Amino acid sequence: MADANSPSDEKQGRGPGFWAGLYCASVAVVAALLLTDAIATTVGLILFVGAMGLLIPLVRSAERRECANPVIIRYNRRMMAASLGYVLGLGIAIALWNNYDLSGPVVFAIALLPTLPTFAMIWAMGRYLVEEQDEYLRYRTVRAALMSLGMVLALGIFWGFLEMFELVPHIWAWWVLPVWSVGLGLAQLWMKVRGE
Repeated sequence: MADANSPSDEKQGRGPGFWAGLYCASVAVVAALLLTDAIATTVGLILFVGAMGLLIPLVRSAERRECANPVIIRYNRRMMAASLGYVLGLGIAIALWNNYDLSGPVVFAIALLPTLPTFAMIWAMGRYLVEEQDEYLRYRTVRAALMSLGMVLALGIFWGFLEMFELVPHIWAWWVLPVWSVGLGLAQLWMKVRGE
């Protein structure tokens, strides 16, 4: 039995839980600063992008801990790049919309800034399912995606009716992606906790 300070433990570094906690805390601080108008939107965008840098060691530590295969590693890299593109695109689009008088084709173009990376995310997941040779891993991914989709549909339908009867305010449809992503993570966690 290896002791707690063995060289292999030191080489692995901090675990995914540490990086996930640090990332969530960073995002919460930036969100609080934005909500209290302590910082400008542009500064908030820069800080959010900086916080996303914490996802790199998070993903790497998870890959080390799980002994990830090359297909998972490629999927993670693709999703990280697309996620960074999404956050940057959304931030730039909002900043341009809020600070300039835009119309017509320019508005259409800035709406594409956060949209195109979401297409890359969908492509990355589809590519993963094509490349993954392990049927069990494919099954888990499809199951998590379906569970997440079910959550998005249920929340969307429920909110839609509440909105129709003027009980809640209108929300933008782009919230589907973050809610789906959270659902995907929760579904994976749920399956892991259950030992599936």
